[in-house]
Amino acid sequence: MTVYLDHAASTPLRPEAREAWLEAQVAGNPSSVHAEGQRARRLLEDARERLARVLGCEPIEVVLTSGGTESANLALTGLWGARRQGRDAIVLPDGEHHAVIEPVDHLAREESADVRAVVLDAEGRILPERLADALAPGDAALATALVANNEVGTLQDADALARVAAEAHTPLHLDAVAALGHAPVDFARWRGDAPGGSGLVAMSISGHKIGAPAGTGALVVSRTAALAPLLRGGGQQRALRAGTQDVAGAMALATAAELAEAEREEAGVRHAALRERLLARLARRAPRIRALGDPVRRVSANVHLLLPGAEGESVLFLLDVAGVAASTGSACQAGVAQASHVVRAMGFSETEARQVLRITMGRDTTEADVDRAADAIADACARLTG
Repeated sequence: MTVYLDHAASTPLRPEAREAWLEAQVAGNPSSVHAEGQRARRLLEDARERLARVLGCEPIEVVLTSGGTESANLALTGLWGARRQGRDAIVLPDGEHHAVIEPVDHLAREESADVRAVVLDAEGRILPERLADALAPGDAALATALVANNEVGTLQDADALARVAAEAHTPLHLDAVAALGHAPVDFARWRGDAPGGSGLVAMSISGHKIGAPAGTGALVVSRTAALAPLLRGGGQQRALRAGTQDVAGAMALATAAELAEAEREEAGVRHAALRERLLARLARRAPRIRALGDPVRRVSANVHLLLPGAEGESVLFLLDVAGVAASTGSACQAGVAQASHVVRAMGFSETEARQVLRITMGRDTTEADVDRAADAIADACARLTG
């Protein structure tokens, strides 16, 4: 039986989310005025209210999407499209997810956006003072940042980053896809009393990272934010995301989000113990392997490893043969062997950025699973460097 340790790429559908999806199969369109349509509307708005409670926002601020990639695209291109005159820069920290990098690259190519980087430190942190320096010229249309780095697991100081953006009178998008279910996510707290249209104004989440169906997600958009829509048509969801809304998907997403938040603290403790067990076993069997990312302020379910002398892709192949599923980084880059841009951004060499492995644990990961994974990693590295 395969040991599945790639939960940051996608985690299994929760039975409760599946049941919620099945129960929400209704005939009506939530925009219709007849009884079946209004039944669908009630289910949809119930899901939106439940999501808002988990995410720390108002129900009207929850814009349902197809997942993290769409949410990030809507946030970034929407904020850019509604930018104030003379605001032609985008502040993009190094090491962001490709769902953020590629829309920004597109805006640079097609809209002449001036992209300004923020250099990470050696543990993958976005230092607030560096963000402040990048925003200091006062010409940024928007800034974006991860709440949790999806590759190395480092948690950012979202409170501080949001304050910096507010002080610079710049709208900020936070990518909370890798954080939800692993760290506190609170849109209202992070937004604070920032003036309208600045500070935290948008936040992305994805369903399949927390046990909801793939194809579900949301973008939290502040009431005060100005965004240009990606999709135009029926005017649904504040005219930010036109199209018939997925009632069943929303119910499944709300159910998974509630469960992920309810389990978060207990799961964090359990994952931290499993992480330490795996690292201790590796230290005995393969002492040259080291863990990357912030050792304390991090997603405890994530173990990101530097494997001196062993290509990550080669290790993955041997792990797969041994019945262990892991990854070298974002699944959005799956099948393309390349150095980790996150590890490069942390100051490591091109060679080192190819010698990495990401282990991410889930609800059902056991001690036996991490023991088997540690032994398989040690055996693979010995074979490749031997």
